Amino acid sequence: MSVFTNVSFDELKPWISSYPIGTLLELKGIASGISNTNYFVTTTTGRYVLTLFEEHGADELPYFLSLMTHLAERGVPCPRPVKRLDGMQLDELNGKPAAIVTCLVGRDIEEPSVTQCAELGQVLASMHLAGSTFTAKNNDTRDFEWRVATAHKVLDFLDNEDQGMLKETMRRESELDILALPQGVIHADLFRDNVLFDGEKIGGVIDFYYACRGAFLYDVAIAVNDWCVNKDGSLDPVRVKALLSSYHAVRPFVQMERSAWSSMLLIAALRFWLSRLKDNFYPQAGELTHAKDPQHFQKILKWGLAHQPEIVAMWI
Repeated sequence: MSVFTNVSFDELKPWISSYPIGTLLELKGIASGISNTNYFVTTTTGRYVLTLFEEHGADELPYFLSLMTHLAERGVPCPRPVKRLDGMQLDELNGKPAAIVTCLVGRDIEEPSVTQCAELGQVLASMHLAGSTFTAKNNDTRDFEWRVATAHKVLDFLDNEDQGMLKETMRRESELDILALPQGVIHADLFRDNVLFDGEKIGGVIDFYYACRGAFLYDVAIAVNDWCVNKDGSLDPVRVKALLSSYHAVRPFVQMERSAWSSMLLIAALRFWLSRLKDNFYPQAGELTHAKDPQHFQKILKWGLAHQPEIVAMWI
């Protein structure tokens, strides 16, 4: 959610006339994240979000837009893509695929409470169930093969200890049958900055552009590694159990997920450590872009490898 592609007010005003959302009043860049270009768009009918897709091609995007529509229609608090006057959800702007979605209430939070972690668990489980009737398929672009390839790219930049952590986690993943776990549509990027809270309730889940078919437990692990982590990389067992218990009340975990729990947390941490290492060593130029610190997930992974019994004890 950064500004890689500039769009001016005068450029957007005629473009937006193809949508039934009124006259453009204000355009403001969103200066956070690292993947797509996003703007807040205010018109005479309300506030929306304009996204220009920097990494996805026009052939990939109908999946994400259709998924958000599907989830929104089933009560999941997520953006609903706005159709053009001709019924299309996807357009092109300044040479990039572009879409307009509804802007949801709330704001992201920096320090989640136990109650907010429980709320996230409930919404995540509801989203997994709602996605069970979504028939379109999309593969994970950050899967095991991606991790192997990215590991090779960054390995020589790491010291011996970090190389050892990377290799050990990859070994553990190679021994885990992830495809045997309960599968379905997952968000795959459910960080605090992708959830908007209106008080203690979630007003919206945003940024579905890594959504794919995957293991539900992987989605849970991604969330736990961000929502329940302390500054030193350790996990807060109270928040972890709140999130897991609330999730379990909506979509009960199975025994196989319990067995895979500790390894899945490591795999989820590795995925984002590798992603940030790649962005750090192979940066993409972009205006208003904020590269994220790889060391954050290095600490999470290091703590996770050293505290496996504690992680197992956090399971509900």
